Amino acid sequence: MLNRTSNTPTAPLSAEDRVRLILELVVEQGFQSVDSLAIRFGVSTQTIRRDVNALCDSRMCRRRHGGIDIFHDAENVHYSSRRILHHEAKLHIARCVAEAIPDGASLFFGIGTTPEECAQALVKRQGLRVMTNNINVALALTRNASCELTIAGGRLRNPDGDVVAGEAHGFFSRFSVDIGIYGVGGVAEDGSLLDFSHDEVRMRTELSSHCRERFLVLDHSKFGRRATVRGGHITDASCVFTDSPPPPHITDMLNERGIKLIVAQTLPLPSPAVFSQGEI
Repeated sequence: MLNRTSNTPTAPLSAEDRVRLILELVVEQGFQSVDSLAIRFGVSTQTIRRDVNALCDSRMCRRRHGGIDIFHDAENVHYSSRRILHHEAKLHIARCVAEAIPDGASLFFGIGTTPEECAQALVKRQGLRVMTNNINVALALTRNASCELTIAGGRLRNPDGDVVAGEAHGFFSRFSVDIGIYGVGGVAEDGSLLDFSHDEVRMRTELSSHCRERFLVLDHSKFGRRATVRGGHITDASCVFTDSPPPPHITDMLNERGIKLIVAQTLPLPSPAVFSQGEI
């Protein structure tokens, strides 16, 4: 694990861990030069170039002269990259979400890797009824024999494994469920929710309009992250699940509106009684 207060790792890293940390640096800080990465990780520039090649060949990042950078803000990070970014944080968030969902609940799942992790954490929950436009969520929950699954129809976005195009519009409005679980591309300074396409925003807005409780799930990197399409606000959620305390002004917004905040990394896991079947 990279020491946040130092420019060098605390212990020798495997190639896999080093690539993951390079990806996190590029996503959070932008362009990284080969030379600076070699110094930071205490390896040769040749080793870093191999790491850069691996990230770029898999379309997780793009090459720039002397280093590596993320794709333009108009594009989200490739799904395969997002799956490994802040993975431990997403696991903590997913465990908290799973503890808050009772057997027999009806659920919406939106797109993204954090909702996918939440679905993975629910494979042993009994009697769930799930509606989703996220194929990765559906595949995860097929391992739960007691789960009833309904999937949105329409054109599939192959790299992301989701359905957000016009054919899927109106899918969530056909149902009314206990809890909607959704992520977001970014959260602006004023608390606005941001995504990368109008279709993504429309599907998320429809999802949140037809559930009794709204669980927004996002890791710390989403606060202040730029994306191009605005829709909804963080205070529209019933409960916000994250892994580190949000910026103070965001926390103040949530407190003022009485929105429950679960910080998975610093708070004990909530009991299943957080939302009982009677409350939802």
